[in-house]
Amino acid sequence: MSTPALDPALHPALEPALHPAPDTVDLGDPGTFAGRGLDGFWRTLRDTAPVHWNGPADGRRGFWVLSRYDDIMATYRDNVNFTSERGNVLVTLLEGGDAGAGKMLAVTDGRRHHELRKILQRVLSPRVLDQVARTVRTNTRRLVREAVESGGCDFAEEIAGRIPMTTIANLLGVPGQDREFLLSLTRTALSTDDEGVDEVESEMARNELLMYFMDIVEERRAAPGDDVISMLLGSSIDGVPLSDEDVVLNCYSLIIGGDETSRLTMIDCVRTLARERVQWQRLKEGKVAIDTAVDEVLRWASPTMHFGRSVVHETELHGVRLRPGEIVTLWHASGNRDERAFERPGVFDLGRAPNKHLAFGYGPHFCVGSYLAKVEVSELLMALRDFTTGFEQTEEALRIRSNFLTGFSTLPVRFWPDPPGLKEVD
Repeated sequence: MSTPALDPALHPALEPALHPAPDTVDLGDPGTFAGRGLDGFWRTLRDTAPVHWNGPADGRRGFWVLSRYDDIMATYRDNVNFTSERGNVLVTLLEGGDAGAGKMLAVTDGRRHHELRKILQRVLSPRVLDQVARTVRTNTRRLVREAVESGGCDFAEEIAGRIPMTTIANLLGVPGQDREFLLSLTRTALSTDDEGVDEVESEMARNELLMYFMDIVEERRAAPGDDVISMLLGSSIDGVPLSDEDVVLNCYSLIIGGDETSRLTMIDCVRTLARERVQWQRLKEGKVAIDTAVDEVLRWASPTMHFGRSVVHETELHGVRLRPGEIVTLWHASGNRDERAFERPGVFDLGRAPNKHLAFGYGPHFCVGSYLAKVEVSELLMALRDFTTGFEQTEEALRIRSNFLTGFSTLPVRFWPDPPGLKEVD
């Protein structure tokens, strides 16, 4: 089925692509991503400089940039020449390391990573996740139904801003009255739409999140419950119980990963479908499987633009020598649009299959929360399909400011109700 041309204003990947000289683009600067789409820049790198050096700027050290899908996959698989234990995103890599190294799953390698991952997979067991999935369904359908019946809303604030935070907060046993506070902290920690928020404020927000969870951990030690924090406190590696710091850092990782990426993906999904009428009709009429549509939504949004590694042993890629201690960044924003890996990657196709996107990373550090993220997006798609005949964006969306995440913090929309669907009992 042919797909009509998209309005560039409704998706950054389709805005007039920038074709600046690669050496003039600083990927360490959040402002670089606040303007128009970088598709042309990424295409240039993939074709001419698949291992690109982003030079030092504004006091930040330089780093390597990988833009091709296959190179990103190969680096994710290589835990001999590359490590996550010095940080896995630019904000920590450029500061010289991550305080959670060796304790937080995302920045731990080797045997401890394997054992810690087993613990998290156990506490996020199918029994726990099936119960959470039912809650996600109920919550999502209630929020979407209310918004449709009222005619519209700021989708980012009133729906996408509530579903993931409610999900992860329920898992961690976070009191309901604290959730708005935590949402504000996660936004400031990694992404904001306010140019006035600097790195110092972001660092303060990250520290405040850690202090908040330290208080929760102390409460759970005194009075354990059936939440993930309590289960982590009862876990051990080689007979040694996880420390308070171990638990706090992994709670921080879960809430950052569990909220930001799902929220931004859902916002992008609605923003794109509001214009992509043919794709919307395919979804509405049941012509594409929900699971298949979810994968394309994730590929298209690519909310996590990159992850990073540090070189451990000298190695070579495309004739470029990578030396110990150097930073290598793996750009999903480019890999998920690589013509070598995806047919017509610039086309949003809900029926795309196969679709081995990079939204959750790959290899040993494949996102432990991927199941929940897919549940959240799939429930959103089904609620939109059941309760609306369509929707439109009514005002310009406000883009977040980040060199790690991409997306929007606002999305005013108007819904067109589907009366038969709204009459159905969930």
